[in-house]
Amino acid sequence: MVGVSAPVTQAKQGTATLSSDETAGLTKITDVYLQKRADAVTTTGTQRSFRTAVAGMTAPLAGELEDEFSALAEQGRILQGVNGGYTRAEVEVTPGASSVEGDTATLEVIEDTRLYYPNVQEGDPEYEEYSLPHSLKFNRAPDGQWLLAEDQAQVDTSGPAPTTQITEPLDATAEPDSEDEGPKPPAASTVQPLDTSVEKKDEFAAAGYNYGKMASYADKHWRNTNSDYRVYGNDCTNFISQAMRAGGWRATSGSVASRRDNRKWFYASHTWNTSYTWAGAENWYWFAAKHSDRTRVLNNIWQMQRSDVLQADWKKDGIIDHTMIVTKRSANEIYMTYHTPSIHNKKLSTIRAQYPRAAWYAHRT
Repeated sequence: MVGVSAPVTQAKQGTATLSSDETAGLTKITDVYLQKRADAVTTTGTQRSFRTAVAGMTAPLAGELEDEFSALAEQGRILQGVNGGYTRAEVEVTPGASSVEGDTATLEVIEDTRLYYPNVQEGDPEYEEYSLPHSLKFNRAPDGQWLLAEDQAQVDTSGPAPTTQITEPLDATAEPDSEDEGPKPPAASTVQPLDTSVEKKDEFAAAGYNYGKMASYADKHWRNTNSDYRVYGNDCTNFISQAMRAGGWRATSGSVASRRDNRKWFYASHTWNTSYTWAGAENWYWFAAKHSDRTRVLNNIWQMQRSDVLQADWKKDGIIDHTMIVTKRSANEIYMTYHTPSIHNKKLSTIRAQYPRAAWYAHRT
């Protein structure tokens, strides 16, 4: 059994603080657990039994996770058939705040995981990577060892979750606009054409946009947010607006009175004086594609190139829920990057396989 003995340092009555050694011990348990979780979706991990992954956790948690690990393994097998899946996983755990009260300890961590791709061609991304906060609880066993009892992965359900999590994205609430925009054009086709050649996209646009800077911004800030901007609870479109601005999109004029107007796009010191189009996925669509003509709607998602933008309507209710950017394009694959959650270079074919019922809106930026 993986575990760590549990001496504690007394603090206030009824509570105690974890020493650095104790925190390191709980971090080790967490690392072993999250590594086995990530391994479950790889080509080798899909062949393993869940029972090899239960060390260091309570029996109730092991029972809860049995079905979940089986679902992860099945997801790994499906992706292996779609695009080769993942060959291996690397997990790094960074501990944060910790505390202990009685026989229960709590540890906050950040999981940074890389899922490696097979048969990588020169210049293509080697892996998909994500950063995910967790809040974990541990129970002290009668023999004094700590056992993992609960893992609350802080997965934001507005976007495609890490492949190591089983969850469905939820619909976002669109901010109201000052006018009825009418119907959207039909959603983009998802059928991958036999001819994989696509329209060439220059590095610079006639309007002065720098597409390389858009994608490079996303590569730089997918995990480490830019302190010049605030972070929204649903941060995906805020992140994309930042990337567009880095590539040359200029803000329009605007004020508190006009922030609901989809013809405006601007960022200010507070949410109440920033336009809805800046951070709202549905509102961004109308500004970009209709009112400013800064994007051109594509009729097939596989036409996208580096720095193009893809939006998703998860339940096909007519309201766009999520926004992401293309950070790499190869002959047969497109790699997406986004916030909420924080994911870098995830294959579009993987996202499509995970969420086959979504409607997709592709933008040429």
